[in-house]
Amino acid sequence: MATLIDQEFFARLHALNEKFAASVPATLARLEELRTRFDPAAADAALVKELHQSLHTIAGSAATFGFRVFGAQARQLEQRLRVLMAFELIAPRDWNDWLHALDEYIEWARLDPKAAVYPGQPE
Repeated sequence: MATLIDQEFFARLHALNEKFAASVPATLARLEELRTRFDPAAADAALVKELHQSLHTIAGSAATFGFRVFGAQARQLEQRLRVLMAFELIAPRDWNDWLHALDEYIEWARLDPKAAVYPGQPE
């Protein structure tokens, strides 16, 4: 009986893994779309919040589905964004630095979001 339950559990988990993997391109497209609307000289609070929520969602679920580095890098971006969000005034240069990191993340993830290594990070 336990074997049947295990088989059903793993079948459902596999289906969820496939669903997550299939959603990655749309998730990246959404991040890219939000990024293109971002004005470092006048950051829109709602846009910043949506970017934060998107990265938080990726960071919280990616490792569960075998996308460990994809999730870890999203967490780093989310944490950096949270620090910026804590300040009332943020220089455009600081936003541009963060946006550059977001661009690199999106570019990397488009190639292989399941990669085990992120450029510039220890293996």
